[in-house]
Amino acid sequence: MATRWGICSAGKVSHDFNVALKTLPPEDHQVVAVAARKLEDAQEFAKKHSIPQAYGSYEELATDPNIDVVYIGVIHSYHLSTCLLFMNSKKNVLCEKPLAMNTKEVKEILASAKKNNVFLMEAVWSRFFPASVEIRQLLAQGEVGEVKVVRSEFGLPSKHTLRATEKELGGGALLRIGIYCLQFIIMVFNGEKPECIQATGCLETGVDETLVVTLKFSKNRMGVFICSLGAQLPNDAVIVGTKGTIKIPTSMWCPTALIVNGKETQYPLPEPYLPLYFINSTGMRYEAEEVRQCLLKGLKESAVMSHADSLLLAELKDEIRRQVGVVYSQDCQ
Repeated sequence: MATRWGICSAGKVSHDFNVALKTLPPEDHQVVAVAARKLEDAQEFAKKHSIPQAYGSYEELATDPNIDVVYIGVIHSYHLSTCLLFMNSKKNVLCEKPLAMNTKEVKEILASAKKNNVFLMEAVWSRFFPASVEIRQLLAQGEVGEVKVVRSEFGLPSKHTLRATEKELGGGALLRIGIYCLQFIIMVFNGEKPECIQATGCLETGVDETLVVTLKFSKNRMGVFICSLGAQLPNDAVIVGTKGTIKIPTSMWCPTALIVNGKETQYPLPEPYLPLYFINSTGMRYEAEEVRQCLLKGLKESAVMSHADSLLLAELKDEIRRQVGVVYSQDCQ
């Protein structure tokens, strides 16, 4: 029986998620409804993606009995209220990253998921790519020995995009793209909390335009990342161990190639049936399939992107923002 998806928001990322779902077997995944703040937006989206039901409010989607799980694609400053709406209606949720604006909000979301006994996962899609699965297997097998240093970079000139730079929309390099670099380092070190963090950055419009962050872990292991909304960076990542290296040569947040000790392997993605807004977006299929498998097993969270992972990410992001001086209105509530 197919997993029945409801889509919350008719924006660009929701478009790409729908296109990604269409690369999976229709007997496994079906989009049955979409909701937007304006009915005409939902209807246009539904027509484009052949979705049978369109709603002009999120509340209508929350009360639809024919939905197994809701994908939340609204901007992250609205994640808390939107997650609570659906989970209080006993809906399972896949919520876009970052899960919320700060640790306080993340804790509230996690508590609601537990109270309502529903599945919840932060949509850190990077972790579910076949290349990422291979990285975890290689590390578990000791392919590069003991990991000593992890470096990741993500820089994309985005200052023309309001969502990227507007403080009230949760703008800033860390929450928008730096989370990919941070989650990668945390994934490599298997969810371990670093012993200390040092962050420095450049602020514009009250949010971080560029950040450089170092994280020291136990046994003198180091992580470092750079993220920027003002500069085009190589967008690669490297794991250096005592016996070798693993490198993602490009697009580290949606990897389709790995170089392991000099040998390159490709992990091609399926072609989209409609043009995509973002690179490699058909790779969202892997997180969707993870959700399906968790629901079939009756799980309330994924072991690959667990609630503990989301909480640790939030705590680290809060500390990084504290050090560079980025404060959102949600931090003062």
